[in-house]
This record gives sequence, C-alpha cells and structure tokens, in this order.
Amino acid sequence: MDDAVRRFLQYLSVERGLAPLTLDAYGRDLGRLIGLLGDQGITTWRGVERTHLRACLTVLHREGLSPRTMARTVTVLRGLYRFLLDEGQVEADPTASIESPRGALRLPRSLSPGDVERLLMHSKGTAPSHCRDEAMVELLYATGMRVSELVSLTLRDVNLEVGYVMPLGKGSKVRIVPIGDAGREKLTRYLNGPRGALLAGRQSPHVFISNRGEAMTRQRFWQILREYARAAGLTAKFSPHTLRHSFATHLLTRGADLRSVQAMLGHAQITTTQIYTHVTRERLKALHAKLHPRG
Repeated sequence: MDDAVRRFLQYLSVERGLAPLTLDAYGRDLGRLIGLLGDQGITTWRGVERTHLRACLTVLHREGLSPRTMARTVTVLRGLYRFLLDEGQVEADPTASIESPRGALRLPRSLSPGDVERLLMHSKGTAPSHCRDEAMVELLYATGMRVSELVSLTLRDVNLEVGYVMPLGKGSKVRIVPIGDAGREKLTRYLNGPRGALLAGRQSPHVFISNRGEAMTRQRFWQILREYARAAGLTAKFSPHTLRHSFATHLLTRGADLRSVQAMLGHAQITTTQIYTHVTRERLKALHAKLHPRG
C-alpha cells in the first residue's frame, strides 16, 4: 500500500505541481488510513471495501479529527483511487458512495484596518532589519501573498516602476499582483540600502535577506511577525495567513469583485475564494439598509 501512495504523491508533485506542504498533509492522511485499514486486516488497496472506509471514518471521528481534515482525507482517498484505476491497479472504487464529512463553515479570521495599522507601526524602525520587516509586513497585507510566496520572491519578480510583484504560487503558477503606493515606497526604501547592508557584500537573488545574510525563511519570518503582533496587542489567534484573509476581506468590503480577489490570491478555483462571500453579503445588507427607501 505504501508503494501506491508513494507513486500517487509523486504524480501529484510532478503532474499537478502541488506544494510540498500539501503533499505532506496528504501523506499523513493516507498513512493514517493505512494504519486503520491494517487494524481491520486489509493490506492492499484492492481489498478495501466501503464498509472498511466507513469504519475508518468512524474511528477518526471518535478520535476528534476535525471535519475539515476528515473531508480532506476523503478527497485525497478519492484521488488515490482514480489514480489506481487509471493504472489498472484496482477494479473498483470503494469511495464512490462515501460522502465527505461536513462541519460548520469556519470563516477565516481577519484583522480590522486599525489592527493592521498598529501591526505596521510596530514593524517600523531605522535599522536595516526593521526596514526589511516593515516592507515584508506591508507587502503581505497589500498583496495577500502566502508567506512562502513572499520569502521566495526574487529581484526578477519585482517591478517597482509599474508597482507589482509576480509570486510563484501553488502548482508553479505565476500571477501578477499590484503592491500599492505604500508597498512600493517601503520596498524601494528597503532595496536602496538596507538589503545591501544585510547582505554585507554577499550576492543573492532573493529580495528578503535574513540578519545572517541568507534568504529569509518562512519559519523565521513567522517568528518575527509573531513578535510584532504581540507588541501591537494582537493577543487573539494570529498567523501570517491572518493578513492574507484581511487583504481579501478588506478588498471585498470596499467593493472588489470576487473574481478579481481570486486572481490576486492565486486560487485555482472560485469555490476556494467563495468562503469570503459572507463579506459581500454583509456589505449588500448594509447598503440596502442605508440606501433603500424600505431599508
């Protein structure tokens, strides 16, 4: 069973271009299933039946696995069986009649504009590292990029003259995202001096450089951002993704259309972006209450 999973994940990596973190999650999901199927005496994917899978899902539910993770497990299992059917390794798909668990819709948490301003204020400073941090926080909010995309930016991915960046997203897809006047100003200030000071004579294609003169890592920037969040009094659950959600929420609140936000976030499917439709619904209700004669 492990060999089939290995081939499937390799296929997703090469043919679909899925990110390593996504592949790791899929591998954990399938590994968990392999263990539960083994407890039932099943050692090959060909021997799996619907009743076996339902028993696995029952165990996962009892163990407290979130509905979101369980739904992802069912999704990746369906993908595995489609792959095995195409390979001729199995003759039937036991996932065909298995429904994905559904939980309550969990809306992404976002910051208020005031919270974002406080976060940006605490990242300011005159030291080269502070100039870098201020530019990174500003770009994260101004573009909605993922942290992995932000730290992977190279000088070739930045156009300061026009004011946009070209992050490399999931599936190795490049998109163009405007950075705004504030983002362009702070990025220009960082590139014109502080970046060179951090490099200390070394060469690097990466835009954001650590204090040791190397490319900034996702983990290190998360630590830096968490320190600024604490200093700004953002004690509620906070992560770099919170700024991505804030970017989308604030755009939609101010009238942006869902398709434009989808393009800037780099979502392959509009269904992924539709989690933000609560924002547009609330805005429409507010506009109706304010402007309609019968509001």
